[in-house]
This record gives sequence, structure tokens and C-alpha cells, in this order.
Amino acid sequence: MAVIRDEAPADAGVREALLDRAFGPARFAKTCERLREGRLPAQGLALKAVDACGRMVGTLRFWHVALGETRGALMLGPLAVEADVREGGIGAALMREGLARAAALGNEAVILVGDEAYYRRFGFTGERMGDLALPGPVERARFLGLELADGALEGASGMVRATGAVALPRRVAPAVAPKRAA
Repeated sequence: MAVIRDEAPADAGVREALLDRAFGPARFAKTCERLREGRLPAQGLALKAVDACGRMVGTLRFWHVALGETRGALMLGPLAVEADVREGGIGAALMREGLARAAALGNEAVILVGDEAYYRRFGFTGERMGDLALPGPVERARFLGLELADGALEGASGMVRATGAVALPRRVAPAVAPKRAA
């Protein structure tokens, strides 16, 4: 069984390779990617699953968003698990841990775009999502929400917007010319 841990900055390359294997290059064209671009995941809500050998076998992140003009929420995703361990419950373990942490941190609602048949078991539904819009195309049946606090999605309407911390651009050290012997 895998252990759920906080993601570390050093995990970036391994996480991106896992996401590439799980979703391919089309993942960058998805509407939810527009809400993640240039942002940092929510503090304490970037998780990884590590197997007994220390290999990252799963990843889950949450992102701060606004639902319309006034309501804050989290957007879940992506959730990915290595193909060779996909039937081992790692995705479900990441989901349970992530949602428990999100609630413990005082978040009231979580939205996502995903397979309703999978996410239904965690309480996600398309109810109360009809008056919300994403900044790009989405299959409405895949636009789901979960209330962590009663009534958190009631009356939610408007465009979903990114509100999380902005990621600073990576700084590249300037090239230094070698010193010449005098």
C-alpha cells in the first residue's frame, strides 16, 4: 500500500512525467488547465502517494478558485495514478486524504471536471453546478461539485476564476563568462 505525503518542490519532474503518462500532451489544452496556469496549488493540498520503494505512484492537487464574484472554493485536479497500481485504491486514498484536509483547512466546496461514475462515491454531483461556467468548453455532465459545508454551493453562479497564489517565474542564472588568465 502507498503512503500519502505532502508533495515537495523536488517532486516536480516526477509528478509531471506521471501526469504525461496518465493524460498525455492533451492535458495542457483542457479548460481546467486555464485555471491552474501560473498559479500555485492550495497550501497543504498538493499530495503524492509513494510506494514501499519510494516511487511516486499517485498525485492530487487542489487549487483556489472563485465561483462567480463572491464565493471561494477549491478546484480538484489533476488526480493521477501510475497504470501498474491503478486498481490498488491509491486514487481513492488520495481523494479521502485530500478532501479531509480541505475540510480541516476550512474550505467549504470543491469543484472538478471528471468522470461522475468515479467521483460520485466521494459525494460529487452535478447538482447546483448549472449556473456556474468555466473559462472554456466543458462537458456539463463532467462538471461536478461537493459541499464540505452545508449549502456552500447553493445559489452559486457566474464564471469560475483562479484566485490562488501566483507562481513566480523560474529564474535562470545568467551565464557567467569564464575568467581569463592574465
